[in-house]
Amino acid sequence: MGGPSAEREVSLSSGRECATALRDAGYDVVELDAGPDLYARLVEISPDVVFNALHGRWGEDGCVQGMLEWLRIPYTHSGVLASALAMDKQRTKDTYRAAGLPFANSVIASRQDVQAAHVMAPPYVVKPNNEGSSVGIYIVDETADGPPRLSDDMPDQVMVEAYAPGRELTVTVMGAHALTVTDIVTDGWYDYSAKYEEGGSRHILPADLPGEIFSACMEYAERAHVALGCSGLSRTDFRWDEARGLDGLILLETNTQPGMTPTSLSPEQALYCEFSFAQLCQWMVEDASCDR
Repeated sequence: MGGPSAEREVSLSSGRECATALRDAGYDVVELDAGPDLYARLVEISPDVVFNALHGRWGEDGCVQGMLEWLRIPYTHSGVLASALAMDKQRTKDTYRAAGLPFANSVIASRQDVQAAHVMAPPYVVKPNNEGSSVGIYIVDETADGPPRLSDDMPDQVMVEAYAPGRELTVTVMGAHALTVTDIVTDGWYDYSAKYEEGGSRHILPADLPGEIFSACMEYAERAHVALGCSGLSRTDFRWDEARGLDGLILLETNTQPGMTPTSLSPEQALYCEFSFAQLCQWMVEDASCDR
């Protein structure tokens, strides 16, 4: 849990929740804040299983997964390749394309070019290519006077993606099966605070959708899970433009390590399917393995 990424605080919250649930389920749990001594600490602790509650770079991009494979310690969630693919938004889209899944067009551009002129016609979104939790998101609408002024901590290469209007939907896949569809309702857009602050958003599940759209979300999430090579739990996020029907449904991204905080979406969906938080955490531990 924890670690050095931009999503450290989210990871600490996820880790605390999961540790408490696993202790209540009877497991002997050691909470480990992942720092530069991670390898040595794992050797010292010699765990039977690692519950990976890290978010962001290093924790869900294949790095820690590779370390755990080297140590031959079974771990939760996806393996090296699936983690690396899903964390790279552009390569995720390449995988969606190969699987015949719909997504928003995008380009990778230098930070300098993005700030100098519009690299695509507004509206569009600028985001890091390898962060999650809506970290570093800029929305440029049709009324913008010019290109965005990016913060100094944005990477040199960023993704510029055509803005996808519509409702925010999400589906968790547990094992190989989609759980349900959640409709995420916010006053603005689904940013970091809306995701993690109490009352920042409302989650309607199951989502009130036409049957065709509900079924497509479930199917697309399962196909994305398989195409990326995910294991354990994954969550795929969608936008749906109601005016365009099925053609208005697109995949935004697939998260190989969904949040496990009190306001997180996947535990809510699991509970809807009669898996308590403790049961979900226990299932993830028992599902852990190497060679994913």
